[in-house]
Amino acid sequence: MSKLKIAIQKSGRLYEESLQLLKDCGIFINNGKDQLKVSVDNFPMEIMYLRNSDIPQYLEDGVVDIAIVGENLLVEKQKNIEIIQNLGFSKCRVSLAIPKEIETDDIQYFEGKKIATSYPNTLKNFLQQNKVSADIHIISGSVEIAPNIGLADGICDIVSSGSTLFKNGLRETVTLLKSEAVLAKTSSLNQEKSEILSKFLFRIQAVLKAKNSKYILMNVPNDKIEIISKTLPVLKSPTVIPLAQEGWSSIHSVIDEERFWEVIDELKEKGAQDILIIPIDKMVI
Repeated sequence: MSKLKIAIQKSGRLYEESLQLLKDCGIFINNGKDQLKVSVDNFPMEIMYLRNSDIPQYLEDGVVDIAIVGENLLVEKQKNIEIIQNLGFSKCRVSLAIPKEIETDDIQYFEGKKIATSYPNTLKNFLQQNKVSADIHIISGSVEIAPNIGLADGICDIVSSGSTLFKNGLRETVTLLKSEAVLAKTSSLNQEKSEILSKFLFRIQAVLKAKNSKYILMNVPNDKIEIISKTLPVLKSPTVIPLAQEGWSSIHSVIDEERFWEVIDELKEKGAQDILIIPIDKMVI
């Protein structure tokens, strides 16, 4: 039987969260120290730990079938690769930054200036779109130090919290793109591997749906069941269970994390009491 080859970073910010996602999907890895290629016993999958910058090329060439990778890297490498699922972690943005004493946020500040970056293609396309001519200086790492040593007037780099910029006397001005971890695939999957991928993707979506949802239980007067049921953004319909106390029922449902407090406030206003919120481990629809 074929095995689906998946690439993940061998180190870096995506490494731990990628492994956790696989674990949440029931894929357990027993690999020894420094192994770069590992088979999975309980799922037809083979894991390859690769350098982050190499993953897009491996995908395009079909050396690996799928990969967990930052969307920003795929944009930069400009490869023929399809994104099949956003994963919701390792969120960041690719932004321009300048010394904090410079007050303007206008993109025209960079006209004729030097910009240090590890994302030359992304930056070049952005500058062309905004009709700005600047000198792009490519640096493989520690981009933030460039303005301090007189190498550049500003930088273009990934930003998460912004703390690294602050420590180096820089501030963020313009965001070129927003990024997060994604599941991407090669264009050359055969039928057997496509079926394995479908099963893996089903597990991922169950995990992601659970992380973005909460199980909710509440006690409700029977005369309020209908109005409260209409408030709940349920999958089909809420579960209603009569309580020992006459005239009351318990309602069970699922709510989205994004609307959590909004829904809770509305439920309380309409008569719900004793509201309990429970995390969901997996959610299969």
